[in-house]
Amino acid sequence: MPEDRRKHCLAYGTHLQNGSLLLCLHTMKKNVPVMMDEALGYLEERQKQDPTFTYEVIVVDDGSKDQTSKVAFKYCQKYGSDKVRVITLVKNRGKGGAIRMGIFSSRGEKILMADADGATKFPDVEKLEKGLNDLQPWPEQMAIACGSRAHLEKESIAQRSYFRTLLMYGFHFLVWFLCVKGIRDTQCGFKLFTREAASRTFSSLHIERWAFDVELLYIAQFFKIPIAEIAVNWTEIEGSKLVPFWSWLQMGKDLLFIRLRYLTGAWRLEQTKKMN
Repeated sequence: MPEDRRKHCLAYGTHLQNGSLLLCLHTMKKNVPVMMDEALGYLEERQKQDPTFTYEVIVVDDGSKDQTSKVAFKYCQKYGSDKVRVITLVKNRGKGGAIRMGIFSSRGEKILMADADGATKFPDVEKLEKGLNDLQPWPEQMAIACGSRAHLEKESIAQRSYFRTLLMYGFHFLVWFLCVKGIRDTQCGFKLFTREAASRTFSSLHIERWAFDVELLYIAQFFKIPIAEIAVNWTEIEGSKLVPFWSWLQMGKDLLFIRLRYLTGAWRLEQTKKMN
């Protein structure tokens, strides 16, 4: 993947009254204010309308070298440490690793992850909240709502080259054949978890780079955690794509790696304790 995309990864989470939302940012510092302004503006307005609503934003700087933490700290100063916290990782761990750090630093009961490029508008979290609620009753308080771009597939195919379309279908087939059944879009970075579901899945996660979403859902299906796939609005943002061939090749290798590791018993899934 391109160097700037690999080195500038953020994760941030929001906390709701009696619940939590966790958001993931994967971007350069120039995009941080756009997403933070949109997210915090929405959260503040929602808090005004509902005084019982509370939230926190956790920003995890995944070893960036462009003063991302410095930009994030300005929001901490503006909104206070109860609402915005910043965690800086010295070494880049990858998107999955940064999100996991944000997950286990959060304090609420629902956790949302969302990409920082603004491709999915933040208010769409309400669609995920409804999708999550529709899954009730939750077994052991576990459930996941995944944002999906599958409804936009026909339009995106019309705009793609035949080669990119072939890569997309090849990747979807490998995901279905090797790891995850029934989820059309595993890679959308807009996902909402109950706290128990986040604990169970992220505690067992091994992949920390781009294919971590697939392993996450593989783990969820292993534990029979109910999953809802919810259509969300999505706009392609310039500079937010992976390098097509090599990134798809790496992700394909990761899918095979995930399947073989679990199949041979090198990785095992066991019951995990709840998050404190």
